[in-house]
Amino acid sequence: MTDMDRQSGADETSDEVTVETTSVFRADFLNDLEAPASPAGDKAVSGVEGLPVGAALLVVKRGPNAGSRFLLDQPTTSAGRHPDSDIFLDDVTVSRRHAEFRLDGNDFQVVDVGSLNGTYVNREPVDSATLANGDEVQ
Repeated sequence: MTDMDRQSGADETSDEVTVETTSVFRADFLNDLEAPASPAGDKAVSGVEGLPVGAALLVVKRGPNAGSRFLLDQPTTSAGRHPDSDIFLDDVTVSRRHAEFRLDGNDFQVVDVGSLNGTYVNREPVDSATLANGDEVQ
């Protein structure tokens, strides 16, 4: 379900499938966002205190896992419906082995690993993409 669907008053209790959507944030970017100059309670993303430099935080924005946060601090982090995935996403639109988040120097890449429905970055289909702060991954 897109943000537009939510604004149009789509019935949340319908049988419509809600797609899992996440955003990725680098530790240094999040620390800048949460600098003391920000008023309390005005934080866009919380939970980054102590996040290792060079790591990133994956934040689930929509879908069954909404609100979940996943630390990206390994060379490769797998995501999918398989119970052995590093990031388990219990969503019918997600393949058992859907995508991997890979640390490439100072950047993170998302790589589709043969998923049925594909992987999207900012609503564009990708086989792989280098992620920027705030990118939406689906």
